[in-house]
Amino acid sequence: MKRRRRSIDIFNLSFLDVVSCGFGAIILLLVIVKISEPHVIEKLSVDLTGLVQKLEEERHRMRGETAVLQRELDEKVEQLSENRERLARLAGERSSLRGQYNTIRHEHDAQRVIEGRLATARQTLTEEMRRLLGSGYRRPSASDTIGGIPVDSEYVIFIIDTSGSMNQNAWPLVLKKLGEVLEIYPQVKGIQVMNDMGDYMFSQYKGRWIPDTPARRNAIIKRLSGWMPFSNSSPVEGIEAAIRRFHASDKRISLYVFGDDFSRGSIQSVIDTVDRLNRADRTGRRLVRIHTIGFPVLFTQGGLPVNTVRFAALMRKLAENNGGSFVGLNSLRP
Repeated sequence: MKRRRRSIDIFNLSFLDVVSCGFGAIILLLVIVKISEPHVIEKLSVDLTGLVQKLEEERHRMRGETAVLQRELDEKVEQLSENRERLARLAGERSSLRGQYNTIRHEHDAQRVIEGRLATARQTLTEEMRRLLGSGYRRPSASDTIGGIPVDSEYVIFIIDTSGSMNQNAWPLVLKKLGEVLEIYPQVKGIQVMNDMGDYMFSQYKGRWIPDTPARRNAIIKRLSGWMPFSNSSPVEGIEAAIRRFHASDKRISLYVFGDDFSRGSIQSVIDTVDRLNRADRTGRRLVRIHTIGFPVLFTQGGLPVNTVRFAALMRKLAENNGGSFVGLNSLRP
């Protein structure tokens, strides 16, 4: 009797093989993934570190640029503020100059009207005026004057503008003219020299007369050659100081004012002040005579400066009102 062979289940063996292979593949994939994962993480970490450093560098650069821009902005703001202040200052100066111009123009117009009226009045000496003057009236004798300048004074005071324009351009001529004035007074009882601010040439003779001797005259000329005290180029202070200190009813005094410029104040105000100080007595005689000499410093530089015109008008009026003469020089050559 034949033995029956046991049949083998082929399907079951194949299934186990497949399952085994599947698990093996899964394990292999897990192994591969686990091995490559650190490399990926490390690469990502390196990339992120570089990005952070790059961002830090960009932040520092932006901070630097921001600081530079802030400084430039602050400088612009400060410059704008300075420009605004300068603009306001210039506007104020323009307003002041405009006011001065209008004042000068009005004074000049008024001065022309006054001078025109005075000239007309001089030219119209009527018979009635002659009658009022009387038959014994006579004009001052030529023997009492030299070059039209009265020389009847016993005391002489020089008031000299010591400003830069005079010292730099007219000083040799100033020395010459002072010497010439002294020559027309061979002998006086006293001399004094002041600048336009009222400062004395010789401090030891402050407030008193310098004795008139040849040695003193030479000392005055020598001292004047290097005498340069501060000056504001206005003769007003010197005239006032001389009248206040030296006038006396029993003395005949002459003031000689040397200058080239009048830049401060009103002409009429100065005239009124001097009239008040140098008052006339009942006979019309003033306390002091005032002679004025104008040096053409600014004329030689071209044009017709307003301050020089104002100086000439003031000096002419002061001399006229105070019994003196005005001499306007036309050249700076000694």
